[in-house]
Amino acid sequence: MTMRALLLFLVLVVEVSLSSVPFPEKEMDPKYWRDQAQETLQNALKLQKLNTNIAKNIILFLGDGMGVATVTACRILKGQLDGKPGEETQLEMDKFPYVALSKTYNTNAQVSDSAGTATAYLCGVKANEGTVGVSAAAVRAQCNTTKGNEVDSILKWAKEAGKSVGVVTTTRVNHATPSASYAHCVDRDWFSDNEMSTEAIEQGCKDIAWQMVNNIPNIEVILGGGRKYMYPKNTPDVEYPEDGKMNGTRLDGLNLTQIWLRKKPANKVTRYVWNRNQLLGLKTQEVDYLLGLFEPGDMVYELDRNNVTDPSLSEMVQVAIKILTKNPKGFFLLVEGGRIDHGHHEGKAKQALHEAVEMDRSVGLAGGMTTEKDTLMVVTADHSHVFTLGGYTHRGNPIFGLAPTVSDIDKKPFTSILYGNGPGFKLSNGARENISTVDYGHQNYLAQSAVPLRMETHGGEDVAVFAKGPLAHLLHGVHEQNYIPHVMAYAACIGQNKDHCKSGATRSSVGPLTLASAIFSVFFLWPLD
Repeated sequence: MTMRALLLFLVLVVEVSLSSVPFPEKEMDPKYWRDQAQETLQNALKLQKLNTNIAKNIILFLGDGMGVATVTACRILKGQLDGKPGEETQLEMDKFPYVALSKTYNTNAQVSDSAGTATAYLCGVKANEGTVGVSAAAVRAQCNTTKGNEVDSILKWAKEAGKSVGVVTTTRVNHATPSASYAHCVDRDWFSDNEMSTEAIEQGCKDIAWQMVNNIPNIEVILGGGRKYMYPKNTPDVEYPEDGKMNGTRLDGLNLTQIWLRKKPANKVTRYVWNRNQLLGLKTQEVDYLLGLFEPGDMVYELDRNNVTDPSLSEMVQVAIKILTKNPKGFFLLVEGGRIDHGHHEGKAKQALHEAVEMDRSVGLAGGMTTEKDTLMVVTADHSHVFTLGGYTHRGNPIFGLAPTVSDIDKKPFTSILYGNGPGFKLSNGARENISTVDYGHQNYLAQSAVPLRMETHGGEDVAVFAKGPLAHLLHGVHEQNYIPHVMAYAACIGQNKDHCKSGATRSSVGPLTLASAIFSVFFLWPLD
């Protein structure tokens, strides 16, 4: 055995022994659990008084690929980062009073992708995989099926109602999730015209970056990655001028960043930033429009982030809310923790879960900057992943650690986190790799998978929907995913449901009583004894 292998084996032994650290002593007392349950019960009873205010603001947090197993593992990680066992920790989203399940299938797919699902939870209609902002009548990659099948998003409904709107993501700003808020495109991969077919261009279809600048030109805040899709082909990147892969991609020669700036009203303060220092140095009280593109492609994983050049998701959210809250009519903000999904696809569970922890931190920050009285906050996912957490681990077991026993088949250890498929499948001498000789705690460690694939796949099970604020109780039970934006719009009196809002700032959960119905109620419900 080599010295490195011996050291890793000793770490394994120590880790397994430490994973059996006793749970908090107070948990031995039945009174602890009874008191906790009674407190939860009293809080639940308070929910009978529903918040039926009109939602001035709407914030939708979308954890891309954040299935229930990811939420659970994220919770444990958050607690362990704070020096606790982890299981008893509350995520910010855990504190939301209403929880539902969302059915994530696309119209043509049992296991969905992020484009068709984004159309569902943003535009209110289910759609085909790979398409954004178009109905199921549109066919992926067929440009001539676009016209007449466009569907608008809740971002546009909010804008038409006079609210400010924003998009914040850790992916490219023209990636699947954000693009469904402003674009109508039959192919999610048409980031710029460079990725489009000649036929599609000749038929008049526009790429997603172009649509971001032109479809809804007065989006107040756009923050994320995706610089290269905004510049002419071979334009050196401002941050990586020596790396040709980071150069501009556009074939039409347009500088969309400059076009975005020029389209803003002359009497408004408009800013474009490309690094963290510029973002945090803004006087937000003076800025009306902000475009921030911090990477040529997707933003860097939170664990790898350069604290000088790249802002965190929570920092971007904070700046966005400061700008959007200046509108007395309120705002709609879409926030995507998009690289949770990427971490899972790459089999890098540690990257994925740290992305989820950062998104949850952003949820708490947004809650602190707004009030539950007039702000509807929804946290959900577009789909799940084939990510699992198991192995009969002890309480407080390191979330990226080993199961307490070895396999009873091949007598080798395994981590509690595994994937159903993906790049973590590896054979050594015709058998499963012995990970006792591997640094499975590394941030880029590929968790073992059952089936070899270059990229791990999505999962098809329902995902959670967490909600708080005005009319959050309408998110309950099991729903089709496209129901979500209809609830948000109803709560904010935007989109197609407005009649219930005419009586003022608050409303009854059953609607305003007419004079006749009020007299009927008094006469027939008055006690007779």
